[in-house]
Parts: sequence; C-alpha cells; structure tokens
Amino acid sequence: MSKSNFTRRGVLKTSAITGAGLMLPTYLRAENHTGFTNAPTGNTVKFGFNVPQTGPYAEEGLDELRAQELAVEHLNGIGDGGMLNTFSSKTLDGTGILGKKVEFVTGDTQTKSDVARASAQSMIQKDGCVMINGGSSSGVAIAVQGLCQEAGVVFMAGLTHSNDTTGKDKKANGFRHFFNGYMSGAALGPVLEKAYGNERQAYHLTADYTWGWTQQESIAASTEALGWTTVQNVLTPVGAGDFSSYIAPILNSGADTLILNHYGGDMVNSLTQAVQFGLRDKQVNGKNFEIIVPLYSELMAAGAGSNIQGVYGSMNWNWQLSDAGTAAFVKSFGEKYGFPPSNAAHTCYVQTLLYADAVTRAGSFNPCAVAEALEDFEFDGMGNGPTTYRGADHQCFKDVLVMKGADNPTNQYDTLEIVEVTPRAQVEYDPEHPMFAGGNLGECNPGA
Repeated sequence: MSKSNFTRRGVLKTSAITGAGLMLPTYLRAENHTGFTNAPTGNTVKFGFNVPQTGPYAEEGLDELRAQELAVEHLNGIGDGGMLNTFSSKTLDGTGILGKKVEFVTGDTQTKSDVARASAQSMIQKDGCVMINGGSSSGVAIAVQGLCQEAGVVFMAGLTHSNDTTGKDKKANGFRHFFNGYMSGAALGPVLEKAYGNERQAYHLTADYTWGWTQQESIAASTEALGWTTVQNVLTPVGAGDFSSYIAPILNSGADTLILNHYGGDMVNSLTQAVQFGLRDKQVNGKNFEIIVPLYSELMAAGAGSNIQGVYGSMNWNWQLSDAGTAAFVKSFGEKYGFPPSNAAHTCYVQTLLYADAVTRAGSFNPCAVAEALEDFEFDGMGNGPTTYRGADHQCFKDVLVMKGADNPTNQYDTLEIVEVTPRAQVEYDPEHPMFAGGNLGECNPGA
C-alpha cells in the first residue's frame, strides 16, 4: 500500500506504511539518500565555507572562517560542544551528521560577486560540497544563493543585511539567519527619537550596491516617520578608501545628522574621516551634529577606535549578551582563538549548526528535505532568544540589538554597549511588505 504526491518544494513524497503503521515520506527513508547533487557516498560529507579573506570586508570574513572551523569541530565531537549544549533541538550528538564526519573547503570571495560565485561553483563541482555557507556582502550572498539554487545545494547565508536577500532575490534553496535593513530601521527608530527628537536633517552616504540601497531605504523610511528630513543620499563605491570628497559637501548641506550606510573597512574609513573633518564638533540648526551607523560589528567598532563613542547602530548579536547560548559560544571561541567572537562569526557558526540539525531531523542530505526541515522551524538556545525561520521567505525572526559606541571602553572588545534588546515582534513584517515584494521563492531544486 503506497501513496505518492509532490510537495510545494518539489520533493517527491512516496509514503510507505512502516511496521508501526506510520506513513513515512520517501526522503526520510534510508534508501533515498541519493538522487541529488553531491549526495555523500562515503563516510564523510563536505561543506564549502566561502568568505572574504581579502578586500574591504576581510576582517569579518576571517572571523567567519574561525567560527565555521569551530562549528565543524563541535559537530565532529572535538572540544566542549559549544552551542550544541544549549540548542533546543537535541538531534546533534557530536558524532558528525548521519554517521558521516564533516570536512570543509574554503574560498576567498574578495567581496566580489563574480569571484564568490566562481569559488562556490568550484566547491560544488570540484569538491563535492553539499552546503555553502558564508559571505560578508549582500551582493555576494545574492549571487551565491542564485548559484546554489541552480546547482541544487543548500545556501546558508552568512552576513547579508540587504532586504533583497529574502525579498526580491529570495530562493527556495537559500536561508538567512542574519537580520535585514528593515529590521535595523524598526529597531533604531524609537531609540533615535528618544535620543535626538523629531526634527533632524539627515544626510546619507550609501554603499552603491543592493545592501546600501535597501538599508538606506529602510533607515530613511524609519526616520522620516519620526519627522526627520532626508536632505540627500549620495552613493559611494565599495572599497573607496578615501571618502573625503563625499564628506566635504556635508559641511554646507544644512544637515545636522550623517547616516553612514557603510560596512567593514569602508565604515571605519568614512567615520574616521568624518570626525577628522570636524563634523562631530559642529552645531547645526541649534543641535549638536550626530553620526549614525545603522549596521554595526565589533570589528568595525574596534577599527574606528574612539571615533565610535556615542554613535548608535544595530546588530544581529553581540558577545556581551547574558543568555546561556551566547556564554557557551563565547567560551568555546575565546578558548580557541583568545578573543571574543564577532557578530559575523556567530552568524556563520549558527548557520552551520542549523544546517546539520536540519539534515539530522530530516534523515537525509537531500536539499529539499533539508529545506522542509528548516521552514517554519522554531528554536532557542542560539543566542537571540526564541527564533523562527519563516517558511514563506526563509527569513529568520528573532530579537535585534540596538548598540552605541561605549564612552569608556576597557579594551578593544567592549567598544560597543547594548542599549536595547528589541523584541522580535517589533521588527516582524508581512512577506508582501513593499520593501520585500516582487520576488518568488520558487521550488526547491535537488539538483542531480
């Protein structure tokens, strides 16, 4: 007796009556571990960690790589287990994944979409990777996500903050744990209103690619809803280095607030140069001139030094959180590398564990089985409180942090302080919100 049907993700579910009388989908049966791209056949399974090891976002990329290596160690039973001990799902036991030891290869995206795509393609075609994880640029993430969709492997996005990643460019084979520009705006708005009031003239400098565009749109919408005016938005190239020609015009613009939609080394350079131009010493419109950095990282803050003091921004996670999952991860990472992990490191570590857990719960490496296991998955113990992967767009929903540059840091790692833990309900939105509309998740592709 059997029954066959296709799910909306394109997984052929041919159910069979088990000895216990349960209808078991085909992808959960042991004999169905083949028939998809890079189905593991030996006693190992390989991941591809594709991160910027050179270029303007290299610091974040190298920290991602450290965390990815740590995640593999924990999956293989090396070390103290880290977040495996606090994760609400208890399927992973430190013996690999479905009896297979985890191996990995690495690539350098250089923060360039074409390079990242070529690197991921090599990992899939040459190295036999079943999952690609990493990236510190939304342009890279969207390019690699598209490739993984075409190739039939799962993409567990790293640091990607553009609304488009799970908006117009979302894919059924891709999943994002990181938050996005809309969430930054929703979290920052009330804090900025309390700190700076309702009458501000804001000048935006914006990285000229998908992340910068959608973050600027999100932050402008949030601040304009407070009563702020967007004086001007100027696009800047990634990796510009010298931003002085973009900062000089601000002095005569009538703006009393600079919003830097920059990331990584670009943010360090533009913020440092803005301070050198004396912007923070100015008074405009009867107000002290203020600078806002909507997307923060610990590495950026450390690079900017004292220039970051008093500057507001948002983060996906921070090592100073007091929950058990954060404590476990910080301990493991700190003992291995000698310093606390960054926001980017946390994201890639969690994404690696979440993929392994989904495979184990599904009982298969089939990417469509993994996708179904991740969709609408609810979990806790990974550092951000109760968390959900929404099935409609593969966006993760959890609490968001509002940060501020610390006035009196004691070392290079506590340069940021947590101002507010914004509850996830405040940053949630409908999948058809205008900032995310136009895309089609499509069907999962199992590949070969």
